[in-house]
Amino acid sequence: MEKLNDTLLYTLDKCFRTYNQFAQRNVRQAGYDITIDQWLILKSVAENPDITQNDIGKIVFKDNASITRIIQLLVNAGYLVRETYPTDRRRVNLILTESGKKITIAVNEIAIQNRAAALQHIDAKSIEQMKALLLQIMENCQTPNT
Repeated sequence: MEKLNDTLLYTLDKCFRTYNQFAQRNVRQAGYDITIDQWLILKSVAENPDITQNDIGKIVFKDNASITRIIQLLVNAGYLVRETYPTDRRRVNLILTESGKKITIAVNEIAIQNRAAALQHIDAKSIEQMKALLLQIMENCQTPNT
């Protein structure tokens, strides 16, 4: 039986989790009381003003219950407001508040620095090759085995 540390996908998962902890630590050290998941939702709303909760879930890889909970936390923190659509009372429009816009921009700057630190000493060609390999792995996982 092969050891977990010897498998590529385990290493990939460990890499992602290590990066996420690193990124979260840097956000906290900068004085922001927001999680990476919360920031990803704010960023998704900032980039797509008419986005639905289902679409946010697809972008940030979270189930609908988690998205609902995180959005409520962001509303309570004053970063988002919910407005009901006049034509469809079942649907809500998520709007960034001024403080939501400010924290989204500030944490985005930290995210840029985090990515640069994580990718230091890795050349552009290697990054492109890695992206291609990761896309191939994702495609392999979405295609049914024949």
